[in-house]
Amino acid sequence: MGRWSLRGLAASAACLALLLTAGCTGDDPGGAAPPPSDAGPGPIVVASGRDVTGKNGIRQQLIDAWNRRQGDTGYRARLVELPGNADEQRSQLLGALQSGSATYDVVNLDVTWVPEFAAAGLIRPLPKELLDADVIPSVAATARWDGQVYAAPFNSDVGLLYYRRDYLEQAGVQDPVLDPGMDWAGLEDLIETVNERRPEGYEKGWTTQLAAYEGRTVNAMEAFASAGVHLTDARGRYTATVGELTRGVAELRRRTAESYTLRPEAESSDEDTSLDDFADGRTAFLRHWPYAYGTLHQTFDRRQLGVVPLPGKAVLGGQNLAVTGTSERAAKAADLIRFLTGRESERCLLDAGFAATRASAYEDDGVRCTVAATTPTASPTGESADRMPRDKAGRPLYAEPTLYKALKDAVHRPRTPLYGAFTQTFTARLGALFGDRPPDDTELAKSLDEGLRRALPG
Repeated sequence: MGRWSLRGLAASAACLALLLTAGCTGDDPGGAAPPPSDAGPGPIVVASGRDVTGKNGIRQQLIDAWNRRQGDTGYRARLVELPGNADEQRSQLLGALQSGSATYDVVNLDVTWVPEFAAAGLIRPLPKELLDADVIPSVAATARWDGQVYAAPFNSDVGLLYYRRDYLEQAGVQDPVLDPGMDWAGLEDLIETVNERRPEGYEKGWTTQLAAYEGRTVNAMEAFASAGVHLTDARGRYTATVGELTRGVAELRRRTAESYTLRPEAESSDEDTSLDDFADGRTAFLRHWPYAYGTLHQTFDRRQLGVVPLPGKAVLGGQNLAVTGTSERAAKAADLIRFLTGRESERCLLDAGFAATRASAYEDDGVRCTVAATTPTASPTGESADRMPRDKAGRPLYAEPTLYKALKDAVHRPRTPLYGAFTQTFTARLGALFGDRPPDDTELAKSLDEGLRRALPG
């Protein structure tokens, strides 16, 4: 199926969702669900993507902790993990909730999906106090739509720059600890320095996720935002010009130039493959998410591996918990969300390798995780299996100086109920940049402008 057909299907699906909303909720543009109710004791089903902390990971442990607190009340939460990547999970959830084929009470949504699910009446408003002053402001904004709170931030995400300290040292860089304020020009200079010395196993400067999925959208958005390009306004209406898009395309072309980037591998890379290429020593730098910090420290030690905020702008990611519009135990489901996103739970998520959504997890040493096991147990030889560097309070060592700063400064992808149509168009049109005969910046910008005007009508 061609790109035009795919884009048309995506746009049609988004419009259908909005038409269904109008039919179900009358004139209320927010798609507000009925007040929370509770049909009595029973299962509370939580649908979520894969837990990157592994089997019986921290999410399952937190749900188990909530279940223990319920005693003999009859309420029990059950986690259902959805297969596939984020794009596939979105399609599964939309289909299940619109058709009523799944009895989910709580859904763990990518931050970009909240406006779409809220506008379609698939999730219901939550108490505003779930977004108290402790939630990081940039993160809290992802849980609101049309003046209401529709979700609670569960775990956050943000692009980071990982680097090989030992490669820089071998290349003659005197202090292999990078400046957190380094810009993209500074990164290019370092790559050129490493290129001259070429440590054993090294091939190109950096790698990232450029395959035709959300990873390409994120990388492109970081380039566009770094060039000062904003695609939409606060209501999700398309506002960019061809001139602005040309600047964004030029910045993306610069960042993915073959002299710096592991190409063609990066063009088909997702999170797993780019992580493997970096771990294999093929690049000195890697753009990735916070969970890679713990994964990479299973291979590298502190003398070999470093991490800093991404040069320029970094995109905010993460997942938010919401109560479905059809939940028969909405009140108890909201209680579960309150526990899973509370201060102690967020500290547990941080210790386990996720990006916490609350400032207290990073700033308050008095907030500790006591309800879950956040570090691996010792090996049969008695050696600790936890190789992640930690500070005196037990947090991942980079959490407060690097991760927290990156989250506060992160930028959003377009917030719109038509996000599915946007990302499909954005990813497909930018694919021409990685073809055999890429167009010039202005030509590609014109194509992108045409597609985005159709995907995001003003």
